[in-house]
Amino acid sequence: MVPSPSDLVSAVDALTPDLLELRRTVHAHPELSWHEERTTDVVSAWLDKGHVAHERLDGTGIVAEVGSGQGPLVALRADLDALPVDDTTTDPWRSTVPGAAHACGHDVHVASLVGAAMALAEVDRVSPLPVRVRLVFQPAEEIMPGGALKLIAGGVLRGVSRIFALHCDPSLDVGQVGLREGAITGASDKIRIVLNGRGGHTSRPHLTQDLTYALATLVTSLPGVLSRRLDPRAGASMVWGSVHAGNVPNVIPSTGEISGTLRMLDVNAWHEAEHLVRGLIGDIIAPYGVSADVTYVRGVPPVVNEHRSTQLLREAVTSAIGPSAVAPTSQSLGGEDFAWYVESVPGAMGRLGTRTPDGPTFDLHQGNLRVDERAVAIGAKVLATAALTSQA
Repeated sequence: MVPSPSDLVSAVDALTPDLLELRRTVHAHPELSWHEERTTDVVSAWLDKGHVAHERLDGTGIVAEVGSGQGPLVALRADLDALPVDDTTTDPWRSTVPGAAHACGHDVHVASLVGAAMALAEVDRVSPLPVRVRLVFQPAEEIMPGGALKLIAGGVLRGVSRIFALHCDPSLDVGQVGLREGAITGASDKIRIVLNGRGGHTSRPHLTQDLTYALATLVTSLPGVLSRRLDPRAGASMVWGSVHAGNVPNVIPSTGEISGTLRMLDVNAWHEAEHLVRGLIGDIIAPYGVSADVTYVRGVPPVVNEHRSTQLLREAVTSAIGPSAVAPTSQSLGGEDFAWYVESVPGAMGRLGTRTPDGPTFDLHQGNLRVDERAVAIGAKVLATAALTSQA
């Protein structure tokens, strides 16, 4: 007899108290990118408890597998790392590590995927699954270009036909899952530009190359010119986060720097962006005679949800939670290294609602983030059901 989504839902319901304990344990002991040793140990112990076969990766991270049938191999992914911010909540399970917190909800992702793994394994022991499921616990999502590249290079997608993930969304009520076909997150690149030129006294700017003026022109002109050189449908956004030049009001400095991010929603535009930006920088500063040292770090491409995968995720949400759980969601220019997986195989990411209805709306990457813990079981049910519904 082929297992049904209701079998998985029942299995997750029985596991829910344990999954909340797991989420709180992970939340209380956050670890930064590439240092998720304790988190890896904890996940491994829980997978052992659920009799889920798994392999620890070199360093941190785990890949587990459930099912041995001849059906397609479907992957589910969660991320392990925390952010370098202080936890400012007063929850009993708040971070015990100064300067580190699960302010992006990865603790929820981990607990949900462990729940999905244990539920799938339990159901498989009673009625063999029609699919094989690979569960990827990935380190280092929060840094660019992200830990996904290392795992992909190590073969984590070998044989995989489709991949799914969920990401916490504190703007959606718990019980809702936001879905969108096409680009759901943005590409994110980092740019640092150091200008060098002849400085001097502000009373004699004509004897200098007035680097500060050149820097200010670059700050305002580069975003504007980019908006006319890239297709506006790419949704490109160039924003500066840091501007530094000089120390006193009457001296034109000989060096200065700016840094920021360039984000966009179109893969093709992302691939041409670096070449375009480097050329425009040279054109903009040419009249001032200064030179530019440009550091352009390509981060991640957009997460582009494939059509059929998005449909399957919608079916999973409907089967596991109910049709009213499906919610539309807007695009975000935030970067997410799940994008690397869906560049290689079809896949989709959904947004897991974590806001308590009528409660406050928090923001990701802030130390005061709090989630409605009912999202843990909902995430587990949706992920497990997404794997099951991918049999065709």
